[in-house]
Amino acid sequence: MSTDIKTAPIVPAKNDVPAIPVRWLDWARAFTGLFGFARHHALSKAAEEIRFRPNGFLTLGVEVELNLIDPVSGLLRNHGEEVLKAAASLKKVKPEFCQDTVEINTGICQDAHAAATDLKATFAGLRAITQELGLALLTTGIHPTADYHDSKLYDVPRYKENLERVRWLLRRSIAIGLHVHIGMNSAQDCIRYNNFFLHFLPHLLALSASSPFWRGEDTGLFASRPSAYEAIPTAGPPYPLQNWAEFEELYWSMKACGAIQSLKDLWWDARPSPKYGTLEIRVCDGVATLSETVAIVAFIHLLAHWFADNLDWLDAVARPPHWVSRENKWRAMRYGLEAELVTSAAGATKPLKQDIADWLKKLQPYVERLGYRDYVHTLWQIVERGNSATRQRAVFERTKDLNAVIQFNRRELEAGAPLWDEIERAKIAAPKVEIPAALAPPPAPPPSQAAA
Repeated sequence: MSTDIKTAPIVPAKNDVPAIPVRWLDWARAFTGLFGFARHHALSKAAEEIRFRPNGFLTLGVEVELNLIDPVSGLLRNHGEEVLKAAASLKKVKPEFCQDTVEINTGICQDAHAAATDLKATFAGLRAITQELGLALLTTGIHPTADYHDSKLYDVPRYKENLERVRWLLRRSIAIGLHVHIGMNSAQDCIRYNNFFLHFLPHLLALSASSPFWRGEDTGLFASRPSAYEAIPTAGPPYPLQNWAEFEELYWSMKACGAIQSLKDLWWDARPSPKYGTLEIRVCDGVATLSETVAIVAFIHLLAHWFADNLDWLDAVARPPHWVSRENKWRAMRYGLEAELVTSAAGATKPLKQDIADWLKKLQPYVERLGYRDYVHTLWQIVERGNSATRQRAVFERTKDLNAVIQFNRRELEAGAPLWDEIERAKIAAPKVEIPAALAPPPAPPPSQAAA
């Protein structure tokens, strides 16, 4: 990793104990006499945080954030503590930054099928609880009309510390996302897969884009959610790294200068998660429906399986310069699936839709092996008929009413699948991408069955 800042040498890791920079050892020795156990404990805790604990290779874990809203007005409601108390028996409902938001997560899943089953069960339980409390749920990236000033913080010390440090930037970044964990055999595998997925972050953002409106206005973007984070220096595209030692060095340097308190303060679009032994893909907007969520999870899983058999691909494909990574992310935010992807440092481009189509064809053997045809069919439908941002704009174009958009988003989530047919009259025209016959499953079930 190139940098203008001189970094301390690394003490080699032994017996799976994380490498610790020499300067941190000197610091610990110097201050142990003054502050004793507390300083030594802080250093030990930080070293334990960076220790990678291998997980089942290419297993999955999924985190879905949800807004709590009034079912009539569509406005956000700060009833998170009440919901968490009522949902304690579900075990998989957690707090998020603000009390108008909760998170559900899966256990360790072997494939997208298991993740779908897990999410459906928790969502059904949570939906029943919120209905009893007079609330409804949304999973789109940013609530179309909400004012972040109205959101109340959970009483969690880390959240308060982050707010004190980042201030307005964190307030402004109240948003909903989908996070997908991929199990890794080793720390070095995690870095290798991090570099691989750098190439696909724009694809995932464009497929999931669901935040065209912010505080009551059309932003002109398909995904405005990432813009809220971009001003925070520990957010955005991850750095390409050569090896785990470079990541450890970066971690210790950022800890030393106070840039982060823990790895949770790295809000990169993809980041290693040593505690869980995973690479965590964090770039996606909150996804409007469960069927789209599982389809995107399946796409990530397919790519990971393909890369496991094609590790030399990274040697043949140039690592994108940082400006290309940022430019492609911006294009996915601005144009969604209609973006032109920058494919080389010389400035060559390719339609993002076409690149997704090419990869779906390349992944076909893995689609069959994993039994993902239905999920890939949903991906083709998103490419052909539009993501959530497209659907939301179509509803607003017809109604000129953002509450109608909110209610549409709510009905889609409850249906479990996109309501493309409902908005056919107002659909934004988009270039067609032909679905190969081999990937076309039988007609999808009605929304009522999809949500069952």
